[in-house]
Amino acid sequence: MIKPAIFCVLLSACAAAQSRPPEAAAQEERLVVLERLWNDAQVHRDAHALQALIADRFVNTEYDGEVSERDKFLADIKDPEFKPSVMNIRDVKVNVFRDTAVVTGIYHAKGTYASKPYEHTGRFTDTWIFEDGKWLCVASHTSLLKK
Repeated sequence: MIKPAIFCVLLSACAAAQSRPPEAAAQEERLVVLERLWNDAQVHRDAHALQALIADRFVNTEYDGEVSERDKFLADIKDPEFKPSVMNIRDVKVNVFRDTAVVTGIYHAKGTYASKPYEHTGRFTDTWIFEDGKWLCVASHTSLLKK
């Protein structure tokens, strides 16, 4: 009789430990909003808005393997040849680990670069840290999906 009771107590404790605290859900929603703000900033080529979202040691890895640090990433956004018209995300998942979060999903980007049209659909992984009361992206990675 004691063993089934202990088992039930342990099972209840494990179930409670796996449920997300309310603040975790709020943090996840906040990160999705930040991801969407990131997309809006790219479409509007707003490097200042993006600068507020990324850490000083930010690293970006593009679908073609190009790696850039913060300053290059922001300069690319300001490039007058870069004219995005669509940037959106879907199937977004957020995993928060204390003061770190990993956001994954599918992105769709469309526009022109140097007067040549482009359209990409791929997966993204963004790593965020919570520092000084705000979330900052420290790394972003994209890879194309096959058509």
